[in-house]
Amino acid sequence: MKFLGMDTSQWVSLMPNGLGHVKPNHYWEMVRAAWQNRDNLPLAWRILNEGVCDGCALGTSGLRDFTIDGVHLCTVRLNLLRLNTMPPLEVERLADVPALRSLDSKALRELGRLPYPMIRRRGDRGFARISWDQALDAIAARIRATDPHRVGFYLTSRGITNEVYYVAQKAARFLGTNNVDNAARVCHSPSTVAMKQVLGVAASTCSYKDWIGADLLIFIGSDTPNNQPVTTKYLYHAKKHGSRIVVVNPYREPGLERYWVPSVFESALFGTRLADEFFQIHTGGDLAFLNGVLKQLIENDWLDREFIAAHTDCFDALEAELARQPWEMLERYSGASREEMRRFAEMLARAKSAVFVWSMGITQHENGVDNVKAILNLALARGFIGREHCGVMPIRGHSGVQGGGEMGCAAWNFPGGVPINEATARHFSELWGFEVPAWKGLACVDMLEAAHAGAIDVLYVAGGNFLETLPDPRFVRQALERLPLRVHQDIVITSQMLVDPADTVILLPAATRYEQRDGGTETSTERQVIFSPYIADPPGEARSEWEIFMQLAERTYPERSHLIHFESGQAIRDEIARAVPFYDGIQHLKQKGDHMQWGGRLLCMGGDFPTPSRRASFTLLIPPERDLPEGAFILKTRRGKQFNSLIHMERDPLNGARRDDLLMNADDARALGLAEGDWVTVRSSIGQMRVRVKFAPIKPRNVQVHWPEGNALLAPHCFDPAAGVPVYKAIVTIERAKD
Repeated sequence: MKFLGMDTSQWVSLMPNGLGHVKPNHYWEMVRAAWQNRDNLPLAWRILNEGVCDGCALGTSGLRDFTIDGVHLCTVRLNLLRLNTMPPLEVERLADVPALRSLDSKALRELGRLPYPMIRRRGDRGFARISWDQALDAIAARIRATDPHRVGFYLTSRGITNEVYYVAQKAARFLGTNNVDNAARVCHSPSTVAMKQVLGVAASTCSYKDWIGADLLIFIGSDTPNNQPVTTKYLYHAKKHGSRIVVVNPYREPGLERYWVPSVFESALFGTRLADEFFQIHTGGDLAFLNGVLKQLIENDWLDREFIAAHTDCFDALEAELARQPWEMLERYSGASREEMRRFAEMLARAKSAVFVWSMGITQHENGVDNVKAILNLALARGFIGREHCGVMPIRGHSGVQGGGEMGCAAWNFPGGVPINEATARHFSELWGFEVPAWKGLACVDMLEAAHAGAIDVLYVAGGNFLETLPDPRFVRQALERLPLRVHQDIVITSQMLVDPADTVILLPAATRYEQRDGGTETSTERQVIFSPYIADPPGEARSEWEIFMQLAERTYPERSHLIHFESGQAIRDEIARAVPFYDGIQHLKQKGDHMQWGGRLLCMGGDFPTPSRRASFTLLIPPERDLPEGAFILKTRRGKQFNSLIHMERDPLNGARRDDLLMNADDARALGLAEGDWVTVRSSIGQMRVRVKFAPIKPRNVQVHWPEGNALLAPHCFDPAAGVPVYKAIVTIERAKD
């Protein structure tokens, strides 16, 4: 039905702005953000109007992007704004660490920006201020005296620019170590590993523009309205162009069912129904489900056999393997019926174009790489790669992670994603003028394991908080306590800084991307490399992060400091263009609005894959066994109103869940004699937590708790062996809590 030119069939409610519904109040959040930044509103406006968003990796430049016209401003960005405008903290507060431990992470952040280098030695009650010279000399002396195998560097995705990543990894190699890693390791490393092996590329093969006009948009293990809210505007326009949205997930995410897009009048007033189909599967059942869908495509001959023959290898072997996999097994392991798999296959068969989008619901498993390869198998079987409105997209939740790996900030790869070996080490030794190590380094989880075993002497961490991002915080704390020297480079105080030192802890104050000398660049999910200009001076003595890494390397080995020195951010971009050929053009980005998309809008055009054979490869995949013990549940962690581990609200406005809620199927709860609101104890082999039952539309025998609170239930030594990503799920039991 049409009303004033609007399609009422997609409306959620006649109530204006969703009154009475559980939903975000976007306009109130805008008012709240303005109030939080009231002491520095001119700076807040300049950051929003001139800077590249430091939230998710959609790549909004100023208030606009490269996909659709109009103003784009999401609540994630508004909630992060205060980190960039707050005044410096009073360093006297850092003199009493026991008192600081009584504050939660939100209260620690609200103390203000870290303005000066600080030091705390074993036995000290708190931190004392030191000069930059003292700080850098102390760190340099320890590194000089240490075997490079016992030194590690880790960078988070906290608004870190390509320039910082590049200089950090180069400095690590200058210091003789490949123990350098970034935050992508704990989220999308299975995507990059799988895509590189299968397609020859390790990034999204299409652009956001391809969403609008695609016959199908398929979201698997991804909740973009929560993590990348601006995508809801793309989804609105995709629906207007006739796209159908399909979701594969254990939980019917409310934000994917319906959303009120605040910058679209019709949607803001009446809401928009998004997902057309939900396929609810078991946590960890993705591979079995996707294999079943492909088996249906094969049995019904709904394949693009011309594409398969011309551009791929190994399909016959995969076809034979799937023929051996019984439907009963695929149904049991996936939690979906054979008929549901056929229905999904029919949708793919009818579609002339499709984009597959996935996130950490796919990757954070012990078989995360295989999960991604199962998606790639489906896309290749229908020829949905290398043409308009088609592609595969591991959507990024953080603005720095796509560029982090491409800049070489990885333990297993050099810049450009080049694998570490003797030949590639010689290449970069010649490029940089110093000997580069050829041994495979330690990924972040390996560094923590080594620290726990006493095999790391120096751990240098830029941003992040291992205590709140990795499984089993007790194990992580023990690892941090055993490090002789910890260096925390950050903009605010975090709980991991307060862990007692084995010998010494040094804090280094960092500038944000908006305070970085000569500006900096970010690489978005769709491979847009975007320039973000310098906007304001950092507080106190905080320095641009690339300068800190460079100055530390120069201080450590002054006799060859000229080999690591950069005069400016422009000099870094000039070198990136030489070190990473597909980034050629970054050197020309110099002012607001400048951008380039490496590889163009589409990768693998016409089925030309940058592999040695110029063909993609299908992968034979066997679903992991899934046999839950009687009375047990499979638990997965989820995000609420937060950005990474930064929690912004105690209640998720998309589903009404509080941070201490357990999302549970109502029938499962009643079978245990539980009612909504009852307190229960959830136990795993590692730990336990006390939570409150909240009924939710989730697959039976599956439950979810918020992350990072649920990390106490997760095993510390469980990860995907091919990608090093931790596993964020557990087998648990549930019982009524004792008073």
